[in-house]
Amino acid sequence: MQDLRDPTGRPISFWLSLLPALVLGLLVGWGLVLRPLLLGLPSMPLETVFLGSASFAIGLLLWLGFAWTQIQQAIVQRLAKALPAIFILLLIGPLVAAWMLSGTIPMLVSWGVKIINPHYLYLLAFVVAAIFSLLTGTSWGSAATVGVVLIGISNSVGADSAIVAGAVIGGAYFGDKLSPLSDTTNMAAIAAAVDLFEHIQSMLWTTVPAALIALCGSLLVGAQMEIQAPASASLAVGDFLAGLDGIFSYSVVLLLPVVIVLFGAMKKWPTIPVLLLSIASAVALAALFQGFALFAVLQALVSGVTVEFLTQTPMPDAVGALMQRGGIYSMQEAIFVAILVFFFIGAIDLLQTMPRLVQALFGFARGQQSTVLAALFAAATTNALTSNQSATAFIVGDAFGRRFDNKGIPRRVLSRSIEDTGTMIESLIPWHATALFMVATLGVPVSEYWHWQLLTLAHLCIAPLLALTGVGCGFAPLNHESRRERT
Repeated sequence: MQDLRDPTGRPISFWLSLLPALVLGLLVGWGLVLRPLLLGLPSMPLETVFLGSASFAIGLLLWLGFAWTQIQQAIVQRLAKALPAIFILLLIGPLVAAWMLSGTIPMLVSWGVKIINPHYLYLLAFVVAAIFSLLTGTSWGSAATVGVVLIGISNSVGADSAIVAGAVIGGAYFGDKLSPLSDTTNMAAIAAAVDLFEHIQSMLWTTVPAALIALCGSLLVGAQMEIQAPASASLAVGDFLAGLDGIFSYSVVLLLPVVIVLFGAMKKWPTIPVLLLSIASAVALAALFQGFALFAVLQALVSGVTVEFLTQTPMPDAVGALMQRGGIYSMQEAIFVAILVFFFIGAIDLLQTMPRLVQALFGFARGQQSTVLAALFAAATTNALTSNQSATAFIVGDAFGRRFDNKGIPRRVLSRSIEDTGTMIESLIPWHATALFMVATLGVPVSEYWHWQLLTLAHLCIAPLLALTGVGCGFAPLNHESRRERT
């Protein structure tokens, strides 16, 4: 690490450059951990945490003699690199709304629910939740809609609701991790400076084997347990399907927006044009096939889908929970957080805060395998402490990005690592916002479902195993120069 000096030539000590990170840690600890968990107070907004940290960092830089033009340039350079990814986040909201109004998502959810057979309930709970989450990009939305329906089915047929809850959460996170619509997936790609589809392809190395283990486990458990099939379909399921069928007309042509995204991903086309083309096709289907007014559909792309937009008659709560999402404004929190994080990171670039901190904490990680293991550990620990995967992605991504480059490790392995332990551990941490949401939504305590959340448990074994063996990591050979730490 080269000697760091201020504009007057005085050396900047390690502890001085570390101050912005310490302030961030204090704000995270106070605002996101102590307030909600120990004091029973609302969490501090994440935007406030990073804005306060950035303000301190800028004040410190000005005190050290840096000109505002230097600080502003560093921040702008960071934001400029992030803008293409932020544009993708901006398009996710309209894409979800368009897929909803075209009938694409409702049709696939309807198909998924109809194939449920009580004798294969545990297996299908994983599959249906995975399909829904893959198409919507939301694990929470998957649990709150089809997850609730599946829990209702389990109660009506005498199945173990803890096993169903574990399968639902696992399926929801499988789809969330691999969906180009997921905010956490986009955040991990942005934080590691990786193309979105390259990030998703990298995650297949860990997510697909973990999903196969979860599927086999669910199938075996279901085969060994007695489940009483009901004489008629569950009333809740019938109401849910009737609510969807009363709003939308179904046809295989509604798969077109999904096919565009999948085809674009396979061909490695630029992400933004692919998303725009998928939105355009879904808008056309909503207007021509579903009969919605074009101007109203365009409004929904901005403000999101509402129940009032769809029908004036009452509908089941599960249908309303499924439909009311999307729109540009639904992504405003993710976009604002991303901008403020890069605002903070751009300022501390002048102090080399994150490279120095990583060197101090993970200097022992000299090899490629140990560096990936360190990133996995850092992602899990950060998310467990902050209860926020967006913050975790940017903190870990910035801390390890340069180190991965120096070690000849592709950035896609970093983005994957951020999710392999960061995203995946959420539902197992009792105090985490995700775990609290799942418990409140599905009505099953963490203590009962955690050992049935087979996807995460498999992930936590597979990710370190791949790091140790190098399988799916694409480690580059290290020459004499690249073995040494570089700034």
